[in-house]
Amino acid sequence: MMRLHRVFFMVGMLAWAAFPAAAAKRGVTAEDYFAFRSAADPRLSPDGKQVACVVTTIDQAHNRRENSLWVVAVDGQSAPRRLTAEGSNCTSPRWSPDGTRLAFLSNRQAQPPASASPTAAPADQARMQIWILPMGGGEAQALTHLKNGASAIQWSPDGKRLVALSRTGPSDKLAADARPSDVRHYTHILYNFNDTGWHDDKRSHIFVIDAATGSASQITAGDEWNDTDPQWSPDATRIAFVSDRTGLEYEDGRAKNIWVVAAEGGALTRISDHEFGDSQPRWSPDGSAIAFAGEVARRLFPKIYIAPSAGGQARLAADEGDLIPSALHWGPGPRELSFEAGYRGTQHLFRIDLDSRKAVQVSNGERAVHAVDTDARAGVMAYLANDFQHLDDLYAAAPDGSGERQLTHLNAELWNGLELAAVERMPYRSTDGWEIDGFLVKPAGWQPGKKYPLVLSIHGGPAGQYGVDWYHEFQVYAARGWAVFFCNPRGSTGYGQKFERGILNNWGGMDYADVMAGLDAAIRQNPWIDTGKLGVTGGSYGGYLTNWILGHTTRFQAAVTLRSVSNFISDDGTRDGAYGHQDDFKGFLFDDFEQYWDASPLKYARNVKTPTLILHSDNDFRVPLEQGEQWFRALKHYGVTAELVIFPRENHNLTRSGEPKHLVESLNWQCYWFDRFLNGNTAARPPDAY
Repeated sequence: MMRLHRVFFMVGMLAWAAFPAAAAKRGVTAEDYFAFRSAADPRLSPDGKQVACVVTTIDQAHNRRENSLWVVAVDGQSAPRRLTAEGSNCTSPRWSPDGTRLAFLSNRQAQPPASASPTAAPADQARMQIWILPMGGGEAQALTHLKNGASAIQWSPDGKRLVALSRTGPSDKLAADARPSDVRHYTHILYNFNDTGWHDDKRSHIFVIDAATGSASQITAGDEWNDTDPQWSPDATRIAFVSDRTGLEYEDGRAKNIWVVAAEGGALTRISDHEFGDSQPRWSPDGSAIAFAGEVARRLFPKIYIAPSAGGQARLAADEGDLIPSALHWGPGPRELSFEAGYRGTQHLFRIDLDSRKAVQVSNGERAVHAVDTDARAGVMAYLANDFQHLDDLYAAAPDGSGERQLTHLNAELWNGLELAAVERMPYRSTDGWEIDGFLVKPAGWQPGKKYPLVLSIHGGPAGQYGVDWYHEFQVYAARGWAVFFCNPRGSTGYGQKFERGILNNWGGMDYADVMAGLDAAIRQNPWIDTGKLGVTGGSYGGYLTNWILGHTTRFQAAVTLRSVSNFISDDGTRDGAYGHQDDFKGFLFDDFEQYWDASPLKYARNVKTPTLILHSDNDFRVPLEQGEQWFRALKHYGVTAELVIFPRENHNLTRSGEPKHLVESLNWQCYWFDRFLNGNTAARPPDAY
């Protein structure tokens, strides 16, 4: 059984409180990753006095992450306590409406009861199931035994049921040894996906679970679509969800809409009718309306709409806004909507007053604020925040952002022993006058009068942003004595629709000019940068632009390209989003073959002179391994010093969620290459050297 653990944090354990500064400090290493503790998914108790959250640590011996549940007092006056035992992977804490029970997901083993249905999971299958923990004391009990596990759980407002997602499909009816073949057979163009691998016949659907007995009723079905993000109505009679019911989801369909179904199942009511993606359905407090984010045209920023919950015409919630809303929710007032969005290198909470139809920023500062949970009745909100020198910690404040207090100091003991590099925002203008945000990290121990190498880092996407966040690799670079410059060229989010679409049909054009103009500005403003020791790196789109740079300038002495695109022609036929670049090139590959080849770094491989390290993953379906292989072979063909490193079992997300060992190894490979070619260390040894 999973036991309730009221274990208080002690010095040297998880360090929720600050510690005295250590006398001697050192630079950050790649291996420090094994010591990081991170928080996620904070959830306020119904009385607003406690926050349940997930704390993730690294089990280095077993090369895995461990997620446990903790409860923190909102007033900060009592010690946090751990709720789940070591060795049990637990996520998604959800309070019952009366606060007496905590539902969560865990893959801890539990024997199905004798009364379980034939679709119950075997005891040896480690799938996530719903567990219930009585908050008055006692042991957690497994509530569900679904064959394919559960996700996306939410209590009904009356506390009698939960809604969850589980995957079902025709093969569920067959025993493993009864299946006629183990070959993979596909009829859809989207047959694999980066995070989930090769598609099977299972689809995500909605189940309603009795909170007392665990009996589960499937209320949606279909073999050609997935149903996601289920949300209870305030009266617990209906459930809103997202689904592409055209039957074209696996043909690169984008027609996801908002639907409503009775909690017992039955006919569906369509709430939204946009041609492109709608998401995040959220019920108004009185249940009369549903707010959602909707896209009215391909690659336009989503806007927030409100529609009658019984069906009818949707209307825009606000008159203005050039942000990408996420984490949408009602409140704190009945005529208010809140959402999170990236803004000029930061991330913050925003709020819409439905009467004035205006959006205002609630949180502030040079940081990233996210995972906000608000209790209007208790007058409190809880959230996570990080910055350049800190991983996420848990905070509480009034709903208007006042009275902020930090509730955790998860990595205080580690931080007190490290010399952390500062990051400076450095705005500049590109070659055509566009304003761009750059950021500069000085090397640890920087001294005036000395010269230092610099690494240019380029973010992925390109629809993403660098900014105020914790970047482990930049701290490691700085500890090695290298400055770091990074920026948000056009194509980045956080600067509006026009800026993000500034890369349209222009990959390798003005984005390249923006990045190089930023590098030039950094060098002009900081003469201590050694222009004879410049490195460049990036992952995904950042890897693409790294490859592009190498074919168009020889000013860099070293390059590390991660999960990078080198040839758009083959990439478009092998990646998980089949023909996924038509929005960037104004048409499909077959309609204008030359524009894809002209934008491919491989076309310019003969110009490359820079020593290049290529890091790629075996199971990368977003940018397939063949992209790295083509780049490696082309560079070797033209006599460039190049090495290829392939990470087994990893996908496109290696540097974010890969195996801890591989994540650290990836960073050490980067340091090896820059040490060898920026520092001129001929004795530098690769991480796999014996």
